[in-house]
Amino acid sequence: MAPSPQDPAAAAPRRKVSRHRGEGQWAAGHHTPLNGNEQFKKDDDGLNVRTRIETIYSKRGFDSIDPNDLRGRMRWWGLYTQRKPGIDGGKTAVLEPEELDDKYFMLRVRIDGGRLTTAQLRVIGEISQEFARGTADITDRQNIQLHWIRIEDVPEIWRRLEDVGLSTTEACGDTPRVILGSPVAGIAEDEIIDGTPAIEEIQRRVIGNKAFSNLPRKFKSAISGSPLLDVAHEINDIALVGVEHPEHGPGFDLWVGGGLSTNPKIGVRLGAWVPLDEVADVHEGVISIFRDYGYRRLRNRARLKFLVADWGPEKFRQVLEDEYLGRKLLDGPAPEQPVERWRDHVGVHRQRDGRFYVGFAPRVGRVDGASLAKIAAVAEEHGSGRVRTTTEQKMIVLDVEGDQVDSLVAGLEALDLRVSPSPFRRGTMACTGIEFCKLAIVETKARGSALIDELERRLPEFDEPITINLNGCPNACARIQVADIGLKGQLVVDEDGNQVEGYQVHLGGALGLEAGFGRKVRGLKVTSKELPDYVERVLRRFAAERADGERFAVWAARASEEALS
Repeated sequence: MAPSPQDPAAAAPRRKVSRHRGEGQWAAGHHTPLNGNEQFKKDDDGLNVRTRIETIYSKRGFDSIDPNDLRGRMRWWGLYTQRKPGIDGGKTAVLEPEELDDKYFMLRVRIDGGRLTTAQLRVIGEISQEFARGTADITDRQNIQLHWIRIEDVPEIWRRLEDVGLSTTEACGDTPRVILGSPVAGIAEDEIIDGTPAIEEIQRRVIGNKAFSNLPRKFKSAISGSPLLDVAHEINDIALVGVEHPEHGPGFDLWVGGGLSTNPKIGVRLGAWVPLDEVADVHEGVISIFRDYGYRRLRNRARLKFLVADWGPEKFRQVLEDEYLGRKLLDGPAPEQPVERWRDHVGVHRQRDGRFYVGFAPRVGRVDGASLAKIAAVAEEHGSGRVRTTTEQKMIVLDVEGDQVDSLVAGLEALDLRVSPSPFRRGTMACTGIEFCKLAIVETKARGSALIDELERRLPEFDEPITINLNGCPNACARIQVADIGLKGQLVVDEDGNQVEGYQVHLGGALGLEAGFGRKVRGLKVTSKELPDYVERVLRRFAAERADGERFAVWAARASEEALS
């Protein structure tokens, strides 16, 4: 019998039934690749590309490289194609990948914990000069990046790096990236706990292990026992920071789910205290959750921060304990608010053994191969065999005797490496930018360096801590959302109606226990030409209006839009 007109079955239109594919979570049984990236990872593990690089591509040249290797798996060994020169930012999102690709590579050397010997630093400098046209950038993840690398030279570069204990393994790709660590681990007088043994154990277990070489997206880790909270723990997928448990002594507080880019999130505390000898277990558990439960369907939702946001800290901790650790974690305290405003270790500081470490500031992380070799030589001349990179694009020389400090400082300053830099030299960071990056829209490194010079000239008396971060695109490699003044590169219209390079302005972001993303003033964009005038204007207003001891981020949160424009 046909349904009557009053029957809901007759009134409702027939809906098309489709099979729900989920979010591509392996733990839910969704193993069928749902996008091209997941497909090429399933077809062949990214770690396997090394053999093809060594036996085929380095011998036959760039044009022999399979596209899925070129723009995919080669990242598993720290290799990205760099941007072809002469392509303006307006074409970044328009051209096909093969039109943007140059026949040269960026090569990222991973430096876990920022730890380098002077011998290792010298080798990186020599590689830079011989194979990378002298280029070298210190990143805000403690790595060193080289440019202009030819595929023909990669096997020899690997050989030289590995001869001194360095690697490019999983420096890029959907992998466990470099493990950030306090650059003064094991030597700082105020250190709560040294996380170095945990970093070394994680490296042994995870890096190059095919059990963790196919993650939904990149996985960023940070471990520090410094009370300065010096590894940007708030914006990593997993972070462990030093705390003193009232009953069990020094250990680590566990954070998960931080990250920036176009959907930034501050990591959340799980409320768990982790002793040093369990850190590697917990790290393995968290990265396994990401591998198994991470969202693989859409790459813009594949970072761990989206899973943590959906689950919440209580469920995440429960799954970690019940399914991966097989035991409960102890509850523990949160870290205390850092006393120091700067977290970069720049300057001269006493070590726990009575010697000194000396931190210095290159310009926006840009050095060169010759300078790296000279830094190694200056450090060795003053009794040091160890240097460190920081998460603020700075470097540190360790183990300097007291009577050698002044001479070392003079040697560094002669290389334009400031031990007592202005707030602008100290606080300005920049990503790679349009010079080499295929995602970038605007220039960053040279513009950041020029901005430092202008601000030092215009505001010589300004002495407040200030962070100014320049990024060439929305992806936030230079952490624009957590800077006092964050500058996101984009094309803007100038007063004559021309489309020119410029920046969207973010103000009042911060890291620390009061971490936050600040604010954007509606419509506030500046051209690159206007940038020095704008920053000067805002800093003068801050100096005039701030309350006693008030930080820029606090002032920016309460200031009028007129004051910030």
